[in-house]
Amino acid sequence: MQPNPRERRRVKLIKPRFQLKLVGVFVGLSALGFMLQAMHVGLRLSELAASLPVGGTHLMAVIPDLPLEILTVSFGMLLPFIVAVGILVTFRIAGPVHRFEKFLRSVLDGEETGPCRLRKGDEFGDLCELINEVTAGIRQSQLKSVSSSTAADQDSDAEGEELRPTG
Repeated sequence: MQPNPRERRRVKLIKPRFQLKLVGVFVGLSALGFMLQAMHVGLRLSELAASLPVGGTHLMAVIPDLPLEILTVSFGMLLPFIVAVGILVTFRIAGPVHRFEKFLRSVLDGEETGPCRLRKGDEFGDLCELINEVTAGIRQSQLKSVSSSTAADQDSDAEGEELRPTG
């Protein structure tokens, strides 16, 4: 099913600073996990090498390079995946935050606006409903103000037409 063109994301990083900060946290935690994994493997192999009756010295000679190799391969293969998933996950958070900012700015500026809406699957649906409840009175008064000024403009246009000579 093709998404509605209006609902499709045009900007990949809608709040770049926020999203990249979160992705950096994902990358940092992954790096920490990879380092712990590599150190654990190295430690376990050195224990194994010490207990081997034959070939333990050869294994001990290889072990110092092994954790760095494990870390490099693991991180190198998974880093692009971690970044991509991190950005995709942050869409569901950064998008609604961006939408809330735009919505509240338009309400504050007195622009005619309907209720706040989010894309299907976005986070913060409850917050969006609360924002709608809080701004309902303001939006109603703005709508009445806009409709009364539009009606006044139409009345003045109608009076102007009546006063103009015909023919």
